[in-house]
Amino acid sequence: MTGILDADSAVPLYHQLKLLLLSEIEAGRYAPGDRLPTEAEICDLYSISRTPVHRALSELAEEGVIVRMRRRGTFVNPEWRSDDRNRPPLRIVVSDAIRAERISGAAPPHTDVTVVDYTELPECLMRAVAEGTAPDIALIDEVWIAELADAHVIHALDDLDPRWIESEYRADFDPTFVDGMRFDRHVHAVPEEINVAGVWYDRAQIDRVGATIPSTWGELRSLAQSIQPLMPNGNHAIVMPGGLAAAETTTYCLTALLGSNGVRIIGDGVGIDNAETVETLRLLRQFIEDGTMSGDVVNHGWLTAPRHLGTGRAAIGIGGSYEAEVIADAADLTLETVWDRFVFAPFPSGPHGAPATAAGAMAYVILRQSRHPVAAMALLEQLTTPAQLAARTAGRPMIPARRSSLDLVEQARPFVLETARLFSTAVNRPHIVGYPLISIQLQQMVEAVITGTLRPAAAVERAADIIGAITGLPVLH
Repeated sequence: MTGILDADSAVPLYHQLKLLLLSEIEAGRYAPGDRLPTEAEICDLYSISRTPVHRALSELAEEGVIVRMRRRGTFVNPEWRSDDRNRPPLRIVVSDAIRAERISGAAPPHTDVTVVDYTELPECLMRAVAEGTAPDIALIDEVWIAELADAHVIHALDDLDPRWIESEYRADFDPTFVDGMRFDRHVHAVPEEINVAGVWYDRAQIDRVGATIPSTWGELRSLAQSIQPLMPNGNHAIVMPGGLAAAETTTYCLTALLGSNGVRIIGDGVGIDNAETVETLRLLRQFIEDGTMSGDVVNHGWLTAPRHLGTGRAAIGIGGSYEAEVIADAADLTLETVWDRFVFAPFPSGPHGAPATAAGAMAYVILRQSRHPVAAMALLEQLTTPAQLAARTAGRPMIPARRSSLDLVEQARPFVLETARLFSTAVNRPHIVGYPLISIQLQQMVEAVITGTLRPAAAVERAADIIGAITGLPVLH
């Protein structure tokens, strides 16, 4: 018998043991009719008391997986088959309806795919874990992985199928994200699609003022000032996610902005308490003072900026490559033609940096409360084959996470290849325990500067000090 039980996990010990025994039976380590260790032997193996062992075995017996024979022992039920037992479907939670529809089409019939809004997904998952109703699989933002792994609510995938992790995952998935899926030396997630944060431009508006795509902050500011007189009344040249209302999207875009001036949020310590970060926030404040961006961006949701850009209410939008669908819909264009009118580029270089994007990914995790972790891992592997990833990203502004998948789609979708090339300019958000709290501090920092509540230097100092307290890392100056 293999596996580890975690006494610090939010998942009860009896449930962990039940899942472990079930996974070993499903994997064939105990064949039909084989005798299982006694309760006393299991207690010794895992250094746990008899109560969780008895409950785990009792529930497996009630479900028909095992048969308990007095004075003879406990055996795998020869009549039980994992494929045809009466069990609830595998449950997957994702954050958008289009992805849910495509996953449903690729998954077995007994799979239940539920949509939870991106901004509500982390809280929804943790609440489900607390209530004991967590799904089997969730597709989450990669920056939540460390937090969930540290809370012991997601499985280490290399424990469930080490062969696949070595032969498929490490060999073929984009190396930009392979390390980001690790925590405590284990792989806890597999990315599905990847994207970048940068700047969208309306080509027609740039042509009207005889300009080109900016390569520096100064050129960006001048472009916005030139376009502003041409904007309809009450609208502004620049739009972005500017605060807490847009949640993680604000931090994602801020990461690209900071990267363009040579700033990394977390390195050997907290890396934002410096002149380069102050310069970055001062640029945002200058957009407000120039009248090229509205202070109301602090109230924008995570998809407000691309909708404003698509409807002509803005000409420059700070956002993600995945927003092409939203822009196309708002502009009444197809995804194939949206690239003729709009261009996506890295954030132009600041005084102390180079053009930059921020890299992001949505990734699959398997919850520890899953009743069928081995079956869930098999489904995860099925959903992330090269052909499946290529099929699900085809026709969407998404970059498949496998290099072999990218080979399948790049010729048919040139914008995929163009966007993939931007990874050479990409920086990453911190993959660290406490990230959700760090992200909130960064969102508040941006919002305070845009609204004028704090001057850039004060906002930076405050955020750096709090992030240092959250992480225990030194604040670098």
